[in-house]
Amino acid sequence: MERILVSACLMGRKVRYDGGAKTSSDARLATWRAEGRLVPFCPEVEGGLPVPRPAAEIEGGAGGAAVLSGAARVLAADGSDVTGAFLSGARSALALARSSGIRMAVLKEGSPSCGGLSIYDGTFQGRRTPGQGVTTALLELDGVRVFGEGHLDEAAAYLRTLET
Repeated sequence: MERILVSACLMGRKVRYDGGAKTSSDARLATWRAEGRLVPFCPEVEGGLPVPRPAAEIEGGAGGAAVLSGAARVLAADGSDVTGAFLSGARSALALARSSGIRMAVLKEGSPSCGGLSIYDGTFQGRRTPGQGVTTALLELDGVRVFGEGHLDEAAAYLRTLET
């Protein structure tokens, strides 16, 4: 049975920067959870950041690949550089995926860690820009396919291809 890495906040865990969760009510996630497929994980908490914590964005909306290469940083709203925690969390997510044989993930869209299609633009003004978070970028570089919580039809189809 394929295991699926999933953002812990989507599973109701209060790990987000604001101390909340973004619990998904999608039936597919509920089914996968009941089947024991889901491996909840929060890269930001695993990287050492507290709950709650200041919001963070990738400077210039540059995206996770730029952070991985050292060309951009992840900054908190209070101006502190939290790049190290984001990199550590991404590496932990990758290590977990490798050790568990995980080949796909469902992660929280918009997050500077987990975003797959869009992230915030680095201005802390609530504007999104196309791009990936740090964890998503690292996982995809290693061949783990990442889906946002709004693309579960595609995730389910991909899961079927993995299990055929």
